[in-house]
Amino acid sequence: MRTARFTLDPAFTIGEVNPRLFGSFVEHLGRCVYTGIFEPTHPTADAEGLRTDVLDLVRELGVTTIRYPGGNFVSGYRWEDSVGPVEDRPRRLDLAWRSTETNRFGLAEYIAFLKKVGPQAEPMMAVNLGTRGVAEALELQEYANHSAGTALSDLRAAHGDKDPFGIKVWCLGNEMDGPWQTGHKTAEEYGRIAAETARAMRQMDPSVELVACGSSSQSMPTFAEWEATVLAETYDLVDYISLHAYYEPQDGDLDSFLASAVDMESFIENVVATCDHVGARLKSQKKINLSFDEWNVWYTSKWHEIENSDARDWPEAPRLLEDNYSVLDAVVFGSLLIALLRHADRVTVACLAQLVNVIAPIMTEPGGPAWRQTTFFPFAQASQYGRGQVLDVRVDSPTHQTKKYGETSLLHATAVRADDGTVTVFAVNRSQTEALPLEIALSGLDLTQVTEHSVLADQDPDARNTLADPERVTPHQAEGTTLAEGTLKTTLEPLSWNVIRLT
Repeated sequence: MRTARFTLDPAFTIGEVNPRLFGSFVEHLGRCVYTGIFEPTHPTADAEGLRTDVLDLVRELGVTTIRYPGGNFVSGYRWEDSVGPVEDRPRRLDLAWRSTETNRFGLAEYIAFLKKVGPQAEPMMAVNLGTRGVAEALELQEYANHSAGTALSDLRAAHGDKDPFGIKVWCLGNEMDGPWQTGHKTAEEYGRIAAETARAMRQMDPSVELVACGSSSQSMPTFAEWEATVLAETYDLVDYISLHAYYEPQDGDLDSFLASAVDMESFIENVVATCDHVGARLKSQKKINLSFDEWNVWYTSKWHEIENSDARDWPEAPRLLEDNYSVLDAVVFGSLLIALLRHADRVTVACLAQLVNVIAPIMTEPGGPAWRQTTFFPFAQASQYGRGQVLDVRVDSPTHQTKKYGETSLLHATAVRADDGTVTVFAVNRSQTEALPLEIALSGLDLTQVTEHSVLADQDPDARNTLADPERVTPHQAEGTTLAEGTLKTTLEPLSWNVIRLT
């Protein structure tokens, strides 16, 4: 196969990686919370009922911002139900996932969980603009963030939390363009209530960072028009607009699935163009950044089979959306991470949906072990080594034809230069069958050795980590990667995720 090539030069950069790019998402959906992060009867549970085996894996994963409590769940969320003595909290029907919510895990437990994950774990709270509105958002903000001396801040203290929670980032609803959303609105309706809520929340605290709902996917019939209408109402009041995208193979077309990041990058660039058009029309110097606060590989077709059946009858914490990821899925997942990094100048928040059990990198068994899915490894490596300046990578690569995206490069890559001058290359070979020779020219970079070349690949692309075999798939070290006279040479295995560290 022809050699793929690109050049790295510190004079040509995309932008600085915001740590929030490595966020995740905890929703009251299936077993993400109950028997996921929270299981008081588990042998590893701490005094607050949090699974310490899961906490260890969450820290290893390297997540930062964690969005909560939804997701579709938030559009029926009554925040008052989730505070105060657990024994007094009401049980509620959750329309979004046709489940019963016990509220045993609530707002204070979420903040306590973040503190145990570590100081890098920042809260990102969604407010209900589906069935509720401005008043309830302000009440939640006062309860969570006001220091003392008011009814709601004193109530928080009475519940055992004297110190405010300090939530800086707030989502103004969730997927309000979707007819599936409880309280679904038109762009005009949503733009108006989002603007009213944003204005009021800024009156309480001008420093809050606010995320307006963008389109739930690029395929929505209202895409781009929705963003333009919403931003016309909210442009000077919000900091971000959200994007959501999930990918799965369709009709056995694996080549198109492997090129899913083509769609993700197009989505990002089209939203940026729409934001900047609205800004130009308003003659504003402000730039709206992007919050890609839901993204993942998700086999939605499996969910729709359950959704359309009569099998669900308001259970507590049912097993929903527990996709078991293969090596193939992990390579696509890694490519999606590369897409986010390649747009780090405007995508400054991103949340992998979700954290545990529900389309997640971490799986658990009630009363049993926790383990890493194949997707765990690309995320953990990107979070650890993808900090610094993203270098402008323009590949010269062999291509192939895909049904969905036309002619597509077999190489998908980016590189990040850390503050200490070290460089990490993240690269995916999209070919299912052929190894891909790669040469990287280093210009103006004082790099002399390859510290590591980690590969996630397997002769069986359907290999997975399971309860019975939790370490079936792990990264391994490549052989034959060299750096001499300013040129790195290597060969990428077929269908592989690669992390090459240079010092």
